[in-house]
Parts: sequence; C-alpha cells; structure tokens
Amino acid sequence: MNEKMLTTLQELRKFALNKGITAEFFFHEEDSALMRFANSAISLNTNEHLLRLEITAYEDQKRASFSMITNLDAVEDMKQGVLQAAEIVKHAQPLSYQPTIPVYQETIIEDFAFDPDLAGISNSEKLDYFNQAVDGLESDQIKLGGIYSSGKNVIAMMNTQSEHAQAFTTSDAQITMVLSHKTLKWEVIDEQSAQKKADLDPAPLHRQLSYLLGHYQNDPAEQVPLGEYDIVFGPAATAELVNTMNWIGFNGGMMKRGYSFLTEEHLGQQVLGETFTLVDDPSRRETFPFSRDMMGVRREPFTLFDKGVFRAFTWNQDDADEYGAQPTGHDVMHKSLVVGAGDEPINTLEELVNAPREKDVLYIPFIHYMNFVNPSKGLITGSSRFGALLLKQDGSVVVPYNVRLTQSLLDIFGEKVAWMSDGQVAYNTSSSYGARNPTALVVPNFVYVKDLAISHANSSY
Repeated sequence: MNEKMLTTLQELRKFALNKGITAEFFFHEEDSALMRFANSAISLNTNEHLLRLEITAYEDQKRASFSMITNLDAVEDMKQGVLQAAEIVKHAQPLSYQPTIPVYQETIIEDFAFDPDLAGISNSEKLDYFNQAVDGLESDQIKLGGIYSSGKNVIAMMNTQSEHAQAFTTSDAQITMVLSHKTLKWEVIDEQSAQKKADLDPAPLHRQLSYLLGHYQNDPAEQVPLGEYDIVFGPAATAELVNTMNWIGFNGGMMKRGYSFLTEEHLGQQVLGETFTLVDDPSRRETFPFSRDMMGVRREPFTLFDKGVFRAFTWNQDDADEYGAQPTGHDVMHKSLVVGAGDEPINTLEELVNAPREKDVLYIPFIHYMNFVNPSKGLITGSSRFGALLLKQDGSVVVPYNVRLTQSLLDIFGEKVAWMSDGQVAYNTSSSYGARNPTALVVPNFVYVKDLAISHANSSY
C-alpha cells in the first residue's frame, strides 16, 4: 500500500472530525493494462492508472455518498468532497434501520495476494505468451482474437469511528484466446487465470486449442435434436452457474426480498446433490481473497453447501442491519467460492472424449448470455458457445450448433449430477467494466449432469 494513501486517509478523517462529520473513506486504486487481439493482430494495447475515492456521510439513520476520480495530491479537492457528502446526507431519506459504521480494532495492511512480477509484466512477455499459445494454429481461415488483462488493485478504507485503517493489494491476469473460422464463423476458446506470474503457462492453452481445432476442422457439424441429454459442463460454464448463486441463492438479503430459490426452511436440508460442496474460502490465493471484510471481520472458510446440505446464508452488514440478522463477514467486493472436487479421474478434454459412454453426451464448456428466468425457482437460461462437442455413443464426435438451456440450478447441481472431476481449476470471472475487481472461482474441471433438456437448437453456426 502507498504510504501516502494512508496519510491521506488520516488527513481526511481529521478534517471530517473537526467539521463534526461522521464519514467513511474508501480508496480504490488500479493499474490496469489490456492487450487485445483481433484478426491475428494486436488491435489495442493500453494501460491506465485510476484512483477513486468514495466518501459516505452519516447522520442518524441517513446515509449519502459522494464519489470522485482523484489523485493523492488533490487533498483539498477531497476535503470539498467530504463537505459535499455532508451536505447531501441532510437531504437523504432516512433508512428504516440504523446502519452500522465499523470500528476497526487494528490496522490491516495486506498484500499476500500481490505479485509485483505479474502486475508489472511487459508487453513483450504478453506477446510472447500469445505466440506460444497459438504457435502453428493460425492460417488464412483461422484467425486469433482475445485479451490479456493484467494489473494491480488496491483498496483502502478508514472512517471517523477509529484511527485504524484497512488496505488490501492484489495482482491478477486474465487471458482469453479465441480461434475463429473466417468463413464458417465457428469459434473455439481457452482461458487462463493468474494471481502470480508463476501461474502463467501457455502450453495447456496450446494443447486445448489444438485439440478443439482438430475436431472443428475434421468432424461433421449438425443441429442437435431437441430432448434430454447428459451434459458435461466445462469449468467456465460451472463457474458462471455457481456465480449466479451470489444473487439468487445464498445471499440473505436477496432471500428476504424474494429473489432467491432458497428460504430459511432450507437451512440444514438436502437441497442439492451429495456431490456438491461449496465453500467461501479466503485462504485460496487464486481467488484474490480478502482476509477481512470491509467491516473488519476476520474471514474464515465459510461452508455454504456440504454434500448438498444447505448450511448458511451470507449476510453483509447492511442487509443484517435491515433484517435483524447476524453479519457473516461478507462485506467484500467478491467472495472466494470453491466447489469441492469429485472423485472422477477425468481432467482433460482428451480423457473425456476417449472415455466409454452409454449414450450421447453433450460437452458444453461455456454458457453464453446467461440470465435469470425465475430467481425464486433458480431458473436460468443461456446458450452453448465456443467449443461445444457432441460425444456420440459409438465413440465418434460431432460439432453441434449452439443449443439453449433453460434449467433450474436445483436440477443442474441436484441429484442429476453423476460425477465431478477429482481435479480443480481457477476460472476468472472478472468483469472489464467499472472498477477493477479481480475475481475467480475454483471449480472441478468437469461436472457431468444427467438428463437435462435442450429447449432450442440452432440450425447453423
């Protein structure tokens, strides 16, 4: 953490106290770099340094915030922001509850999930990584696209209730590589997430892309008949499905508002399949974790599902204040979700394709444009994309045109789960929009689910 940032927080706190203002101060600093590829060439190579300050003022049951893009030399501007927040809160509507302002008991400066070598990786190293990952795979018809996003992230906070501060520094990289056919318009993809430079390895991407190209260039393509299929989800699909539970699953506030497929009656009950265990585990560095939340609560592994039994809702402080619940240490920019591994020794696509099967099996590595249909039923919808395969009972492989799933998470992760891989991988779900918030889930390499219905099948790419 920049020492000047801590000094600035202390100065803002002193200023607010002298003005009789109750306030919180939240810094978000990012050094972000993005290299983008299109048509087998670099189409964008950019970087930026941004410092955001959010000031939240309190007055009885009222709360109001003022945000600004700033720099650490603009302290007088920041002080004006404090006065702005204090003026806005006078006109805010009172909340129906008394919001809690944390009282930090100690100063926490944490950087165990930061690697300066990854944060400062050079453009030449990024380009070399891409070149190794697609070596020999491009042609006049096969073109490369993708992104290499990397950077450093710092969040720091302090308030007028305590002289202590909290700050967390992380480094991250998210790599996406797409090989697309110029004429036929199909696409295959592979990705990699990194928390430290040693995580970077282009060889697995080259193997996966090369293997998929072999099937997409040589196997027949067809429209999949509608009906029920056994489906094997890749890590990207699994991570995105599990990530939706942040919103329509175990979030206590969303449950109280009627936007969850779980209720308080589900606590302690067998809700999902016995193969499914989900833990918010801040000890996993590859998830860019926080050891404490923004309220100063120490975060420990928090079990959400244990062999399908629902154990607990997550409660951030504000929802806990509103609904009279106990906060659970989840005032964080993202959780560190880990899906427990299974016991099936199938961890590569080649192993999956070569495994004997009793029926046709759909392999869906990615779910595209996933959205909620009915949150209270856990119903989601999305289409396959980027490298799906239809593994025929006779051992042959067909390239399927995109199909649409409209299913409940209760079914996808329920008793229909036949097996999960005994190996796991970190899948990066970071968004490139808004403030940098490196996020990754740890999931099994494959999740095999029986008898899921395909509601729509495209007739072409």
